[in-house]
Amino acid sequence: MFKVIRRAWRYLVFALSGRLDELSDPRVQIEQAIAEAKEQHQRLSQQAASVIGNEREMEMKLARSMEETGKLQANARQALLLAEQARSAGDERKALSYEDSARAFASRLVAAEAAQQESQLTYERARQFSAQARAAVENNAMALQKKIAERMRLLSQLDQAKVQEELNKAMGDLSGLTPAGETPTLDQVRDKIEKRYARALGEAELTSGSVEARMIEVERAAIDVEGAARLEAIRESLNTDRKPEIGK
Repeated sequence: MFKVIRRAWRYLVFALSGRLDELSDPRVQIEQAIAEAKEQHQRLSQQAASVIGNEREMEMKLARSMEETGKLQANARQALLLAEQARSAGDERKALSYEDSARAFASRLVAAEAAQQESQLTYERARQFSAQARAAVENNAMALQKKIAERMRLLSQLDQAKVQEELNKAMGDLSGLTPAGETPTLDQVRDKIEKRYARALGEAELTSGSVEARMIEVERAAIDVEGAARLEAIRESLNTDRKPEIGK
């Protein structure tokens, strides 16, 4: 049951994500991608700054450790010189005191040199991490620049696509390929006129072939024949009236 619910949930999430992608504005999605890339670069830069700061801190600690080692070595050397001078002057007690001081400085010097070696190793590791962080920031900066350039290309391509879509729509309207909307196309008007004209021709053909139409034609023909006969009678009467005049 749990597997079925999880599968249904994944399907729902996928369906909603796909629908959201269809409804989303590509321009907004491009800006979101660039903003996310900039935020990622900023986070990486902050982390790199922390790593580089740690390198600087280790460098300062190493410098202090080296300075302390140098001082202890100089103090031990100076104590030995003073012991030799005291012994040369016949003051053995003072010479022994200086030698004790030299041994104390030497002991502290050993500890300081061990600490210096540890600081040196820590600094080397910090420097390696710092170099990696710098390289990561530089690589990510180059990737960000490429994304920004890609953004300009995509926005230009998006504008071109919109212009092409408008042109295709206009050409479709002219060719009558677009679906009927509030304004009919020329093809639709032409089809409507041709349909009415064909229907009128059909009605005229049916009317001319009906019985009433043929009866009217017969009556008209009979009237024409009668009219022709009457006209001929009038012409004969005119000829008859003219003959006596010719005899005189």
